Amino acid sequence: MTTQVRNVSTHSDEQFAVPRQMQDLVRLNVPGPKARALISRDAQVISPSYPRDYGFVMAYGRGCEVFDVDGNRFLDFAAGVAVNSTGHCHPKVVQAIKQQLERFIHISSDYYHELWVQLAEKLDELAPFEEEAMSFMTNSGTEAIEAAIKLARYHTGRHRFIGFLGAFHGRTMGSLAFNGSKVAHRYRFFGTMPDVVHVPFPDPYRPVLAMHPEDEDYGETVVNYIEQVIFRQLVPPQEVAAVLVEPILGEGGYIVPANSFFHHLRALCDRYDILLIVDEVQSGMGRTGEWWAIEHWDVEPDIVCTAKGIASGMPLGAAIARRRLMNWPPGSHGNTYGGNPLACAAALATIEVIEDEGLENARIQGDYALEVLKEMAARHPSIGDVRGKGLMIGLELVKDKATREPAKELRDRAVHLAFEHGLLVLGCGTSTIRIAPPLIISRAEMMEGLQILDYALTKAEEELI
Repeated sequence: MTTQVRNVSTHSDEQFAVPRQMQDLVRLNVPGPKARALISRDAQVISPSYPRDYGFVMAYGRGCEVFDVDGNRFLDFAAGVAVNSTGHCHPKVVQAIKQQLERFIHISSDYYHELWVQLAEKLDELAPFEEEAMSFMTNSGTEAIEAAIKLARYHTGRHRFIGFLGAFHGRTMGSLAFNGSKVAHRYRFFGTMPDVVHVPFPDPYRPVLAMHPEDEDYGETVVNYIEQVIFRQLVPPQEVAAVLVEPILGEGGYIVPANSFFHHLRALCDRYDILLIVDEVQSGMGRTGEWWAIEHWDVEPDIVCTAKGIASGMPLGAAIARRRLMNWPPGSHGNTYGGNPLACAAALATIEVIEDEGLENARIQGDYALEVLKEMAARHPSIGDVRGKGLMIGLELVKDKATREPAKELRDRAVHLAFEHGLLVLGCGTSTIRIAPPLIISRAEMMEGLQILDYALTKAEEELI
């Protein structure tokens, strides 16, 4: 199979210009000698707990292109795990950071600064509920989750929670209690925060529960299970502070829930005065073609947690809640770096870029990618399911389409082959490849990346099927 790819640098900065010619898709020499040397040094001084998929050592990036220390060019379909929403080093974001850098770098939350007020005002405008919003600024997604958990406990006076199998909410101890995607996340870290009960996520491709014939779809089945089994046999609903859920599972496999799920879940929460917290750390900030993935189901949560794509790579997160919920007094919760002025400057610029260049483009390029991937699924024996919204797309690989047995080894091999041919992608779930490029990706870049992925899957299937 010979694949022609566009292989010309798209940026104009002469410092980084690397002219390339059209050529057949060939294997890169990766990791190269400089990369191998740095990887060896890393192994001596960096905690081995970090998961690494392959030996990419970055030197610089522009837009959707990244270059390693040996001069190899790649398309980035991972975006730092959906963080680089505006691509690498977007000029507007860089300028905003530089401008703030010359003023002041840090002032603690004991005082005030204008940028975090401006950002909170903008998040109030964007919040996925009609009621006015207040934000608690953090440095990361897991901190935003911790803030939401604490706020839910404080506001309701209740202490129990509902979480979902397949979920990932972070690695601090409160967030970790809700994780249900991999045993490795929790191994030797028990006990975590108590009082979290897990139920199946409404995954239409891999349902766990038997669906009642009168249910609207599998989403209603899962909600009925919470009410009829969990609430009757395990947890009194009057003790439940909140349900915490990802609108689309991230680490758990880029799984889009059954369509009726959030409608029924919102009704359940309303019946028992339970808060609905949505974790939009990965799915939010335009990633799915809407500001928040929950908006695809026209359901309003009580608290939304964001991070990752909010500041184009600067460390920032937020728990955004209905104003009436934030009734905790000074000293109930706080931090030192949350709402850092550099991060807030980056976030305001990021939101502007997403509004102007990313939101509609995520819909357009996402629809195109889904169309191409579904055509690929008809040709590839290993593609069991194609799903997603906007530029949050999952490609689940299986050993057999009839049995749907996961093909993790094949998935991992395809991810590595893609890297060897100039494409950065990451796995998630049991056997899913996630496609989450910057929201500003061009059609030509999307086409090129999908060509490489097609090639990598073909080669992996030839080796392993």
